[in-house]
Amino acid sequence: MFSYQDLIVIDTVARLGSFAAAAGELHKVPSAVSYTVRQIEQNLAVELFERLHRSVKLTPAGKYFVVEARSLIKQMETVRQQTQRVANGWTRTVSLALDNVVREDRVNSLVGDFYDAFPDVELLLTMEVFNGVWDALAYDRADIAIGATAAIPVNGPFSYRDMGKIEWCFVVSPDHQLAGENKALENEELSGFPSICLEDTSRILPKRSTWLLDNQRRLTVPNWHSAVQCFCSGLGIGVMPSHLARPLIKRGQLIEKALVDPVTSSACCIAWRTDKENPAISWILDYLGDSEQAHREWLA
Repeated sequence: MFSYQDLIVIDTVARLGSFAAAAGELHKVPSAVSYTVRQIEQNLAVELFERLHRSVKLTPAGKYFVVEARSLIKQMETVRQQTQRVANGWTRTVSLALDNVVREDRVNSLVGDFYDAFPDVELLLTMEVFNGVWDALAYDRADIAIGATAAIPVNGPFSYRDMGKIEWCFVVSPDHQLAGENKALENEELSGFPSICLEDTSRILPKRSTWLLDNQRRLTVPNWHSAVQCFCSGLGIGVMPSHLARPLIKRGQLIEKALVDPVTSSACCIAWRTDKENPAISWILDYLGDSEQAHREWLA
């Protein structure tokens, strides 16, 4: 019924109140502007402008039409801009899968800085545990994973950057039966107490456990916040990332115990899908920095 240029003509005439003035701004002759307006009015079967001696005035129908026309112009310009952005690698959303071990304060900083840099891109965050991070990446629920632990369990279009290693502390409550032991603890002494474990959020890939001995009962919790409450209440024993455990140990809420069979450190990395790279993802990878910076800011 009418084109983008037709709507621009109507908008310009409405703003300037004159065919001649609109023609000057649009670099057209007044007769061309008048003809365009008349054709639109004929298609709509209504008059949009009341013709005066040297000017025009919007009719009630014209006022309504101009409001809607300006909305359409804005939508059409948005479609054009977004289409050009997509052609240049722009995306509407970026999905991040964060392992539950990362520092929450860094998450808040990342979100704020990202929205300053990309005000028209949505950031989708999920908190995962263990293989849940790789599961999200492998099955296209995430573009980037931060804090992924252990070896990459899947093949695919992935790249990764080392984040250093997570050290583990074996901890118990100050009131726990094992708190008074002054020697390295044997597995036989530990297996009679429930192990506090996080539930692996993987949907398809095999699940892993935090720390569990043969024939030991589990107390499964959804995240480290819940785990801390259980540890401090003496409901079980187990290991905790050292950057989470140290403040609690320093405050006397938990006690670290030595083990005859200590828990080894866990490799940790940033991983991303190479088939999803775009300016927003590149910005995040630059923001996270090199291995040393990533470890210091997210795991230390």
